[in-house]
Amino acid sequence: MPNSSPLLTQLQDHHQAFFNMLGALPEEVYYSSRQGKWSPALQLDHIRISVQPVSLAFWLPRFMLRLLFGTPNRPSRTYEGLVERYQSKLDQGGRAPGRFVPKSSRTRLALIAQTQDTVNGLIKALSRWDEADWDRYLLPHPLLGKLTLREMVYFTVYHVQHHHALVEKYYGADADKE
Repeated sequence: MPNSSPLLTQLQDHHQAFFNMLGALPEEVYYSSRQGKWSPALQLDHIRISVQPVSLAFWLPRFMLRLLFGTPNRPSRTYEGLVERYQSKLDQGGRAPGRFVPKSSRTRLALIAQTQDTVNGLIKALSRWDEADWDRYLLPHPLLGKLTLREMVYFTVYHVQHHHALVEKYYGADADKE
């Protein structure tokens, strides 16, 4: 049964809002780094890099997920619970491990298009699953450990919002006034 979860709409909408904001930044801001933070271009590449393995996982046969990562021994956390756990890990100094650190040299339009394609691939893969199955399989997260697929979707929705907020804080119209 195809999935039309509101989470799919949230994935699409939050990523699109991020793409729109990045597309509107002046060129010199988009590629600049401020206060030791990744440039908006690198923030976008980090999102692309982060969504790719999640999308791939939802295309794998279910038996492979079970074989590779096991099965949950607890119910899925709520969205709020997952966000709280992620924020706690960040507060404790958690950072993206090497393979998730961006290093893009792509043009803005190419990187936005590639990231959009990656997000669209994830949404397409998710739509093939019955949402109830999201609670029956696990995926590894480099900072949070094993998450249910539902938690990974929650994380992906939150993650783009987190980076959107960082770009707005450090690179938005009011950033120079701080």
